[in-house]
Amino acid sequence: MVFSSPIFLFLFLPLVLLLYMIIWKEARNFLLLIASLIFYAWGEVEFVLVMLFSIFFNYIFALLVEHFKKDNPQNNNSKVVMILAVFFNIGLLLFFKYANFIINNLNIVLESVKIPALNFAPIHLPIGISFFTFQSLSYIIDVYRNQTSANKNVFNVGLYISLFPQLIAGPIVRYHDIANQIKKRTINLDKFYSGVKRFIIGLGKKVLIANTVGAVTDQIFTIPANQLTFNLSWLGIICYSLQIYFDFSAYSDMAIGLGRMFGFEFLENFNYPYISKSIKEFWRRWHISLSTWFRDYLYIPLGGNRCKPRRAYLNLLIIFFLCGLWHGASWTFVIWGLYHGIFLILERLKFGKFMASLWRPLQHLYTILVILIGWVFFRADDLSYAIGFIKTMFGFGKFFDIQYYIGMYLSNELILALIFGILFSMPLVNLFSTIKNKLSNLNKSLQWEAYITTCVSVLEIAVLGMVFILSIMLLASGTYNPFIYYRF
Repeated sequence: MVFSSPIFLFLFLPLVLLLYMIIWKEARNFLLLIASLIFYAWGEVEFVLVMLFSIFFNYIFALLVEHFKKDNPQNNNSKVVMILAVFFNIGLLLFFKYANFIINNLNIVLESVKIPALNFAPIHLPIGISFFTFQSLSYIIDVYRNQTSANKNVFNVGLYISLFPQLIAGPIVRYHDIANQIKKRTINLDKFYSGVKRFIIGLGKKVLIANTVGAVTDQIFTIPANQLTFNLSWLGIICYSLQIYFDFSAYSDMAIGLGRMFGFEFLENFNYPYISKSIKEFWRRWHISLSTWFRDYLYIPLGGNRCKPRRAYLNLLIIFFLCGLWHGASWTFVIWGLYHGIFLILERLKFGKFMASLWRPLQHLYTILVILIGWVFFRADDLSYAIGFIKTMFGFGKFFDIQYYIGMYLSNELILALIFGILFSMPLVNLFSTIKNKLSNLNKSLQWEAYITTCVSVLEIAVLGMVFILSIMLLASGTYNPFIYYRF
């Protein structure tokens, strides 16, 4: 089940909200846990067992880590249990997400030396396993570091790991950020409205922009590399850069909005990454919960910036190798991760100082160009196609093909989606608040301020209503509605 599906919008969410509002407070966490498991089981019932398995063992591991820490801080028992918990969680991830990748590559090596390939049944990937595994790891490690206490209630631990708003596409939530909210949280009308507003914004980004440009992206990326033309390659990668941002950030918006409806506050996951002037800044703005997770649980323990430059550069490459692999079990993702790692290293050298000295629009152009080339590796099915695609982008391919020309793909809907996609990649979301504040300052009378506030609020509700209705109309028409982060 995904947030932009009719079954979620018109059955699951209203029913869970209704039950949540009428049930006694002590039972709300249990209700959300059951709802989250149903949400997860909707498309793949068998993987609920994996989820329950993860919840139970991480609950036990956390209690043991805390027990040994308090019982005898001088011995290494708590550290041993923490390491076992890390191996357990990484083992789950390796088995379900990377077993196919490892065996396929092993078979290539075996066949190259005339040894029969291994026969195996492909292993299916549980949706969201990368997200809830990283949440489980952060919980165990934070208990070990004394940054939080182990929760004695298995249902509350289960709720943290499986909470449906952020279960399948993030943001990756740290336990210590919502520990108090799991125990006690409040909902009021303003908070609920803020959640609904954020959810509708996310739904509009997903359905009206991401889906529209995504349909063209998929069409262009099915064109054979030797038939791809210069203008189509650029149209394709611009569409994909908007698709992945508006798809992924939309799910984060909807998750944050849903969380607020139930009294939770999740941290922001995106901060307009396409306005960055360097790759370093891009990673401060893109998928913030993932980049900070790697920073806190891997980069800093490896030595971070405290070690010698060469070791720090190696640490960066390790982090971004794993970052690429986290996104998908494919060499294209690995190359994408290393590619970003290399540019981060370059920006720490003289190249970074040189770029920082340039005119700001040139810094921005450099960053966008690096990001776009990186997205080719991220989207391509294999490395040979990615290289062919990039060659065509820079003039080492066809400029025209009678079978594939740009007019086939440029529709009014796409042009509008591109315009709004580019506009809303910039900080325009708080437009209504800005207008409201400026107009209110024109006249200090309370009556005038109340009038302005009411008018802007009505306009805001009207726009949100229009976005919601348009989104529902497109969903009802059965148009293209993928979930591109299912494999992560």
